[in-house]
This record gives sequence, C-alpha cells and structure tokens, in this order.
Amino acid sequence: MSSTRLPGKVMADLVGAPMILRQIERLKRAKRLDQIVVATSTDASDDGLAERLVAEGIGVYRGSLEDVLGRFVGALETFSGHETVVRLTADCPLADPDVIDETIALFEGSKADYASNTPERRSYPKGLDIEVMRAAIRAVLAGETWTPSDVDLGAPADKETADTVRRLASLTPQQVRVLMMLSEGLLNKQIAYELSVSEATVKAHVSAILQKLGVESRTQAVIAASKIEAGQWQSTADA
Repeated sequence: MSSTRLPGKVMADLVGAPMILRQIERLKRAKRLDQIVVATSTDASDDGLAERLVAEGIGVYRGSLEDVLGRFVGALETFSGHETVVRLTADCPLADPDVIDETIALFEGSKADYASNTPERRSYPKGLDIEVMRAAIRAVLAGETWTPSDVDLGAPADKETADTVRRLASLTPQQVRVLMMLSEGLLNKQIAYELSVSEATVKAHVSAILQKLGVESRTQAVIAASKIEAGQWQSTADA
C-alpha cells in the first residue's frame, strides 16, 4: 500500500473488486499452484489490505516494511512444508496462469534450483514476472549457505580476486541488477525502465557501485565483474 508511484494500488478498484483480488482470481487458475500467500508489512497502511485478504481466506504474512527479503523468508517459515516456492509481485493483475504453469513445469522438468521468465534481456512484458526456486531457499532457511553447482569454493583465489569478490558481495541486490545490466550495455534510461525506477535512482546506484568496487568508471566496474565470472584474474604474489 506504500507505493511511492501509486499509493494504495493493490487495493485500487478494478471492476468492482480490489486489484489484488483480481490478480488472485487469475492465480487460482494456475494448475500447479497449491497455495497462495501474500507477504505484506506490519505498517498501519497495510492493515486494510491484510484484513481484506484474511476475510477472503487468503494466507497473509506481515513483516517489516523496509525488509522485503525478511518478509519473504518469514512467509516461507510460517507457511512451510512446500518443496517449491513461486514468487510473484502483488501489483500484476494480468498475471497469466498459463505462463505460471509453464515456468513451473520447466523448473520441475529441468530439475533446476531456480527458474524465471525475467532474464536481463526480457522477452515477456512487465506484469507477467515469475520466479520459481527450491534448493537455495531451503538451505538459507536451515541457516546454511548455498552455492551454485558451477562455483568451486575450493579453488585457490589470489588476493586481488578475493578483494574483488568481497567488494561485489557488498552490493545490494538492486545494485547487482544494475551492474549486470551495465554489463549488457544498457544505458541509464533503459535500466530505469527495466527496474521501474527513475534515472536519478539508477545514477545513485551506479555511484554506489563504483564506490564499493573501488573503481572510477562504469567500464572498470563491468570489467571487474566479468573477470570474476570468467575466472580471468591473474595470480599475484602474497605481500
């Protein structure tokens, strides 16, 4: 309910019902979804939303307004017992149940740990976003760490690589998204459109990325990230 661009949008009237209920109507048509839970905040502005959802028999989890990840993890802990988790945003009333089912089917058929229809260069229009995940979430909830199968933590790393990895780990999830889009050659205006934020916000993220990585230009930041991904850093002698 605290959206800055359109406050109260999830409860906005859409043909006689709150927009979020219209979205849930569509989600219920997906054959591969077993349960629907809405993770919202404990802020007073979300009281009406939570009350309406509970009245409609929809599961609700409430957490900190400022901690989206915390709300997501809290919802998983509260509504446990599911092998696979599907994440959707609550402001997409045109969510497509067929796309949801197809993405889940791809996820299950490939035995992947994560599947999504929103790569860096998206092919689906905004409003149809879906993420499906499994192993990473289970491990994190168990207090463990999770590493992709293609990452070898046992491989020796030189000091320069270790320092760059440490700096990259300090980026926020949104800053990582911006950095990956910079790697794709997107301009600030394009990144702003993809992330649904202002260009000023993108510029602020870029400045923060440069500062955290200890570089002076966008190009240097992209090179640092790409070399870590490709394992191209040269070994350096210990000081």
